[in-house]
Amino acid sequence: MNSYFKVCIVDDDEIYQYTVVKALETIGLKEKIQVFSDGDEAFTFLLDNIDNPEALPDVILLDINMPIMDGFQFMEEYVKIKPKVGKKIVIYMVSSSVDSVDIERAKSISEISDYIIKPIKPGELRRIINELYEEGKL
Repeated sequence: MNSYFKVCIVDDDEIYQYTVVKALETIGLKEKIQVFSDGDEAFTFLLDNIDNPEALPDVILLDINMPIMDGFQFMEEYVKIKPKVGKKIVIYMVSSSVDSVDIERAKSISEISDYIIKPIKPGELRRIINELYEEGKL
C-alpha cells in the first residue's frame, strides 16, 4: 500500500473520528490522517494548500450534518475550486442519514464517489482503499 496515501476525515463527532482513525491505523495509514470538525476547517485547509498537492488528501470522508459548514455546503465550495486543485481527490459522503433525499442529493454531485451509511466498518474502509488502488484512482 502506498505509504503516502492521505485520508481526511471531516466530521464533528469525536467518537466517530476516533474510531475511523483507529480503523485507518490498522491498515497502515497512521501518519497520513487529517481530521477536521467541520467543513469550513477542511475547506480552509484545501484553500491554503491548493498549490501544494502533496499536502492535500487523496480521500475525503465527509459527513453531512456539521456546524458552521455542512457536507453539502463544503461540496458546493469544493466544486468551485476543483479545477485549481493540483490532484485528484476522491470524496465519500459518510452519514448516519438514511433519508433518501440526502442520498439522492449526494449521488447527484458527480464529485462524490459514493454515499456510505455510518458507522463505517474497518473492513469497509479496507475494501474502499483496495478498490481505489485497483481502479488506479490512487
